[in-house]
Amino acid sequence: MPDFPNPPWALHDGAAGHRRQVLALAEALAPRPREIELHAHAPWSWLAPRRLAGAERAFGETFAASLAQVPALALGAGRRAALATRLLRERGSRVVQVLHPRIDTRHWDLVVAPEHDGLRGPNVITLTGSLNPVDDAWLAQGRATFRALGELPGPRTVLLLGGPTAAVRFDRGAFEVLAAKLEHWLAMEGGSLVVIGSRRTPASLAMLARRYWADTPGRRWFGSEDGDNPYAGALGWADRLVVSPDSVNMLSEACATTAPVYVPEPERASGRVRRYLDTLLARGRIRPLGKLPEDAPAEPLRETPRIAALVRERLGV
Repeated sequence: MPDFPNPPWALHDGAAGHRRQVLALAEALAPRPREIELHAHAPWSWLAPRRLAGAERAFGETFAASLAQVPALALGAGRRAALATRLLRERGSRVVQVLHPRIDTRHWDLVVAPEHDGLRGPNVITLTGSLNPVDDAWLAQGRATFRALGELPGPRTVLLLGGPTAAVRFDRGAFEVLAAKLEHWLAMEGGSLVVIGSRRTPASLAMLARRYWADTPGRRWFGSEDGDNPYAGALGWADRLVVSPDSVNMLSEACATTAPVYVPEPERASGRVRRYLDTLLARGRIRPLGKLPEDAPAEPLRETPRIAALVRERLGV
């Protein structure tokens, strides 16, 4: 891994998914990237990454001053970061934009976008799912940090629970179908259940989950009131993973483990998310959640190192 004398910049708008993806790629390229969280002012907060007069001050005086000495390489994720990487490229940085910028890709050296977005072009690199840091070392660290999860009775089933989106109607009815199948698994096999919510999990679904599995061995986490987030440990100790069909990021990270992954009612998804699920189903990396598990050895899907290698090759870094 090269050690840049001027560390690459990793730019994002603070959104958890954007931050996670850009840092995963930046850290795969260099050991100590400089993380920058951007806060845009109007009108650029609405119109980014479109370039308007005065865009140099879109992110405040500190960022504007930093343009006097730009890094050799900068990476951004999300629409607002795409404006920042445009500005950096104009001043000599090589730039990589993560996720579809929603305008012509010629403004960046490289654009990294998921296959299911349908973006193609000579400077576009596509991947299955989303960038993430999950590898053997990351999973081992998760197990070491949350050793207590390894003491739960097996098989250890981990449920990553999201919530409704424009593309996926994941409501109470969907939860009830999922819960009934997991109850059958537990009744037939025993074991334990770790349930981890996400930022989009409605309070009503979190309450249902707590009530439904109140007497089931395991752990429930839906926020800071439940202590430290055991997410990394749960992925590291899981014998199998069940992931609601609404989150590309959660599915990508689950599929980067060696555990089998199940998705309840993938047909609930539409649009780009459905295309992603169909790809995983066709590859055999996920299975629909059924009445009984059909565990089989799983090959981890790890796109971040592959994308990092392509970025190095294409940019010569």
